[in-house]
Amino acid sequence: MIEIRALSHSFAATPVLCSVDLTVRVGEVVALVGPNGSGKSTLLRCAAGVLTPDQGAIILAERAIDDWRPLERARMLAYLPQHVAPAFPVTVREMVAWGRHPYRAGLRAHDSRGGRIVAAALHQMEVAHLADHLFPTLSGGEARRCLIASALAQEPRYLLLDEPTSDLDPPHGRALFRHLRRLAGGRLAVLVVTHDLNLAALFADRLVLLTAGRVVAEGTPADVLQADLLTEAYGAGLVVGDHPVVPRPTVLAAP
Repeated sequence: MIEIRALSHSFAATPVLCSVDLTVRVGEVVALVGPNGSGKSTLLRCAAGVLTPDQGAIILAERAIDDWRPLERARMLAYLPQHVAPAFPVTVREMVAWGRHPYRAGLRAHDSRGGRIVAAALHQMEVAHLADHLFPTLSGGEARRCLIASALAQEPRYLLLDEPTSDLDPPHGRALFRHLRRLAGGRLAVLVVTHDLNLAALFADRLVLLTAGRVVAEGTPADVLQADLLTEAYGAGLVVGDHPVVPRPTVLAAP
């Protein structure tokens, strides 16, 4: 599992996270939800080891995250931020192959499984037909799926994604969350930041609702997607109902 214990962080003396506790186990999809500025991305960056929190601890597989050597950590944890832009033109295949870097210990190291793993990641994210295209020529949704393929090529045990559906149309957004659900069921712990409450409701095991850097609710989608909790976090204007097909809540904007 990955554990976040009593984590607090500030930027320029402004508190962003306040004593946050969170655990994500292998086999789970946990969705971080909340309004803009609530600290979701900062929490994810701390969990990935990109930021060092002011207080608290990140425990990765029962060891403090800083106790893992960088290559060891990269073989266990993949983190995809909101925005990634390569500094020079690369093909999609090359972009996805960057995910194999932790398995190449030196310039001459041979990654015997790399080609197969990259091909599988391209196929999983339905971008194999784009393998020879230049990454900068892709649409926003295509680029996002290729970046997720690169994260999968790391073969991580922990997958941290920041708003992975931000550039995806609804069918691809649903397909991505469905795929995350399958991956978690196999061997992954997935922590995902999303503004799409309905995708989170359909595919996440647990939701963690952040407001002003604090966890105000945690539990199943039905536990967290309550009208009073959403009003506290987002203000008035959201209505919670029942999904017409599956026993999950649905969040709608009030007319």
